[in-house]
Amino acid sequence: MVWFTTQHWPYSAAMTAEPPVTDSLEPTGRTQVRRHRDRATYEVEQIDAILGEGFICHVACHDAGTTWMVPTAYGVSGFAGAGGELLLHGAAANHLFKAAAGGAQLVATVTHVDAMVLARSTFSHSINYRSVVVFGQARHITEPADKAAALEAIVEHMLPGRTAEARPPTDSELRQTIVVALPLAEASAKSRTGPPGDSDGPDAGLPVWAGLLNLRTSADLPVPAPGLGAGGIDAGPSASWAVQPGRW
Repeated sequence: MVWFTTQHWPYSAAMTAEPPVTDSLEPTGRTQVRRHRDRATYEVEQIDAILGEGFICHVACHDAGTTWMVPTAYGVSGFAGAGGELLLHGAAANHLFKAAAGGAQLVATVTHVDAMVLARSTFSHSINYRSVVVFGQARHITEPADKAAALEAIVEHMLPGRTAEARPPTDSELRQTIVVALPLAEASAKSRTGPPGDSDGPDAGLPVWAGLLNLRTSADLPVPAPGLGAGGIDAGPSASWAVQPGRW
């Protein structure tokens, strides 16, 4: 379920959130899907939609003889195929982000799990999912104003309206953070939908239940942190909006 769409956040005054200039990205040797090609798409609308729904990705690179990978929150600026970028951040001491800032090739993945596909044999079990893989060399964002705006875009992508409720990062906090922008130019999406595929095969007659266990993400009511005072503080529009039915 798509609970919000990509913010297309222009993190610097030089950028604008222009619509895509192409309907589909050109597959490359890294993004060409070879197995289950029927599940793949390079359409920018589908790539943008999957990125817009998520806010956690896994980023990896190979550096100094080791492959590194970390999960991190992300934001999106612009559109795939139209100069858009995936905004990523990590601690200044983090090896992967230091490598990214130095020009290492990155791969980032975003995945949504929609259902467990239960077949009549364990071999035929599967997952209904939507995923995006992005390859490329990230650009290190160092200008303080652009860096702060990119971090704001990441927070707004996670929870629209939250940056109006909380204080922005200090200069010291900005120095403790690396922010990079990964171009949305070399990417592909892949998904699976539907029931198990053994309903008309040799296992169809087995006395085994088969079907889908649909899954969804939902937000519980906000839980206040200690120290809010005797009267408490209202959770604010962003958290209240997130817990409404159908938002996730």
